[in-house]
Amino acid sequence: MTTTPIDATTTDAWKSLRAHHDALEPDLRGWFAADPARAAQLTRNVGDLHVDLSKNLITAETLALLVRLAEEVGLPERIEAMFSGEHINVTEDRAVLHTALRRPPSATPQLVVDGQDIDADVQEVLGKVDAFADSVRSGAWTGVTGERVATVVNIGIGGSDLGPVMAYEALKPYVADGLTVRFVSNIDPTDVAETVKDLDPATTLFIVASKTFGTLETLTNARLARDWLWTGLLADGAIEDSEADRTRAVARHFVAVSTALDKVAAFGIDPANAFGFWDWVGGRYSLDSAIGTSLAIAVGPENFRAFLGGFHTVDEHLRTTPFAQNVPVLMGLLNVWNVNFLDAHTHAVLPYAQYLHRFAAYLQQLTMESNGKSVRWDGTPVTSQTGEVFWGEPGTNGQHAFYQLIHQGTRVIPADFIAFATPAHPLRDGDADVHELFLANFFAQTKALAFGKTAEEVRAEGTAEEIIPARVFPGNRPTTSIMAPSLTPAVLGELIALYEHITFVQGIVWGIDSFDQWGVELGKKLAVEIAPAVSGDSAVLAAQDSSTRALIEYYRVHRR
Repeated sequence: MTTTPIDATTTDAWKSLRAHHDALEPDLRGWFAADPARAAQLTRNVGDLHVDLSKNLITAETLALLVRLAEEVGLPERIEAMFSGEHINVTEDRAVLHTALRRPPSATPQLVVDGQDIDADVQEVLGKVDAFADSVRSGAWTGVTGERVATVVNIGIGGSDLGPVMAYEALKPYVADGLTVRFVSNIDPTDVAETVKDLDPATTLFIVASKTFGTLETLTNARLARDWLWTGLLADGAIEDSEADRTRAVARHFVAVSTALDKVAAFGIDPANAFGFWDWVGGRYSLDSAIGTSLAIAVGPENFRAFLGGFHTVDEHLRTTPFAQNVPVLMGLLNVWNVNFLDAHTHAVLPYAQYLHRFAAYLQQLTMESNGKSVRWDGTPVTSQTGEVFWGEPGTNGQHAFYQLIHQGTRVIPADFIAFATPAHPLRDGDADVHELFLANFFAQTKALAFGKTAEEVRAEGTAEEIIPARVFPGNRPTTSIMAPSLTPAVLGELIALYEHITFVQGIVWGIDSFDQWGVELGKKLAVEIAPAVSGDSAVLAAQDSSTRALIEYYRVHRR
């Protein structure tokens, strides 16, 4: 593994890609007409995922040059370095081993990093999560009144929230009857108040997810939840107003996902009910660690293990498949092509599956926290544009909102379309299969974006001449289509791992550390420093810039 990133822009492949781009005249209509095998030649499979790259603005030469670029920037070595536990998170001097979280118990050879038996550590925690999930689901775990848990409330933020809530929503058909999970993340008091207002304290279990047990938002919400629990149990006569009863209540209604056992105990949670993870797990890569405890409870350990198996399938594909057939490598390289050569600024993710309605939000953190960097891993400035703004909504909602911009706007917006052959709810509207109507939209949108509609075609429909320009679709809008048989736990794991590795591949080409997130720290630090001014400290207020000072003064005047 090299310690200095290879500058992609100085490689022969990059220079060839630039010349190739300058000579390329994208023509998806013409390319498909000239090559009936184009779709077959540009479709790949990984696990259960069927990935059609043919509607991207690429040729076979483009892909060959991109694969050359991956080799010239040392991607093969960086992949092996990540899987073997080298400290590729250089600014924090850490290994990057989220892939170890989903290694099966029988995996060989044994993974030992920095003197730690990683496999043994992971399986120990996973076994503890499994046992706890089973105890909650069976009713063996009860609250302080002896009643079984009906609602689990996960309190976290960032990766401790976005992953679990996305996966819970995606896998709702697998959630046990009589059990629901809710999520609190925002420090806005509305979030926790709305989440718990209709719950019964006696049947509510809180999971406080914070590695350090010091995250401002999470600990504030945890204290609010604890006060709500005590108030409700006292009002119902379930506990006495004593320190012993309060402690007993917290021990039965709170567990933690954290490694700071002293802070966990100080809060009142029994350290035996704390599930740990490690500094080589970044927050946005932590869903398949103990951070997924709420999901394991909801869908059960067997389904959670299948979920991990989906991740592992894509991990092994990344590690062992030649780049020309390697789906996450090719998709990551396509993103580089779109950003650095086609000047794309954003990337839409459009799942035609309502259960994936939180998937784009999850990817926003995964991709933009990872690759929103302007320095390389050795501290030198980047030599090209990095990152894209990821966004999206489920179809067909998006069709009636922002597809206008994708179809006829002035910017190139690459889009990933995701769909499943078999729905969770095969409903019919009279004689019509509603899922087939839904997927007809999925197929139609990628076709329309690729091939558009010419002025001649519009004119042939009898359209008035003066409005023909408004009804022309230029086409040549790049899309990738991802399909799978159905949205199962394993398929969801495959999807998440696919995007994890796409993000990693882009980071290697750009020479950045995709696994730190220093950009989130400054605002958090300043919030702590400014808080006294908001509360009325005139000296701290006077030290602020004029804009911040005026805004705080406005708040203090208008706060009721």
